[in-house]
Amino acid sequence: MDVRDNFTDFTLASNYIMQLAIDEYQADRNWTRLIDRYWNLVEDLIGDPRAKQLPFMDNPLPTVGMVLTYLAWVLIIGPTYMRDRKPMQLTNTLFYYNLGQVLLSAYMFYEHLMAGWARGYSLTCQPVDYSDDQLSRRMFNLCYIYYLSKLSEFADTVFFVLRKKKSQISYLHLYHHSLTPIEAWILTKFLAGGNATLPNIINNFVHTLMYLYYMLSAMGPRYQKYLFWKQFLTELQIAQFVICIGHAINALLTDCAFPKFITFLLLCNASIFFVLFMNFYLENYRKQATAKAAQQEATALAASCQQEHQQQQQQQQQQVVSVESLPLKKQQ
Repeated sequence: MDVRDNFTDFTLASNYIMQLAIDEYQADRNWTRLIDRYWNLVEDLIGDPRAKQLPFMDNPLPTVGMVLTYLAWVLIIGPTYMRDRKPMQLTNTLFYYNLGQVLLSAYMFYEHLMAGWARGYSLTCQPVDYSDDQLSRRMFNLCYIYYLSKLSEFADTVFFVLRKKKSQISYLHLYHHSLTPIEAWILTKFLAGGNATLPNIINNFVHTLMYLYYMLSAMGPRYQKYLFWKQFLTELQIAQFVICIGHAINALLTDCAFPKFITFLLLCNASIFFVLFMNFYLENYRKQATAKAAQQEATALAASCQQEHQQQQQQQQQQVVSVESLPLKKQQ
């Protein structure tokens, strides 16, 4: 009998693996054998067998390697290459890239609905379906596409580097683009469905609007009048993490048949993103609002001073006219 047949419950299997790893470490096994043994147990007991034959899914090393390569390029190699070069325009490239991301995000949003969230998924507690029926397979395939889409989003930062948009490469940006491929890999490998896909469907909706904004921005100055909703996008992203935090807390406080440890990680991740996006929002839009108010106040003060100066000039002119209109005394 397959060892997986004894561990249909994710939490039971993960607890068993953790205890076994502790026992083996205490028995003075070397680190290489311990890691190898531990990974084999993880894959055998809780890994989704449907993922094993897919590219990059056998183990996390390819994904981690791609993330490290991405960071090395955007932080060292790319800036060094562009140091003495002019910023690239990439107008057509940006348009078609963002258009592709709009279509891909909209497709994944639709698939999330059709594979579960519009077909009976519970907003309060939805366990993972590991069976191979049609909807479960559809959700699994979608999770893998979602994983690949996160790799494709590395291009966002690559374009920033080539265009010398250094201010756009914030800590929040790098954290987001480095972490999400790893999260998506874990999702596809172990938890392709259930509660863990709620952040994904919200993310797909937000990304559809976000890449639409970027696409319009890449189309030139004449479309600037359609870009008044940038602040709304950030507010929508903040709302996304508030929903995810509430969803995770509910799953932790109720008897939900979804791994508590994974739920806790989702809660921590959503909380970190909430703090980072709130900080970004306050630093950018609050400062902009303050600067705009100060500018308006300065403009109003300047207008008031100018008006007062004009009134003084008018009074002086009236006094001069009055003096000139007085009758002159005849010469004696």
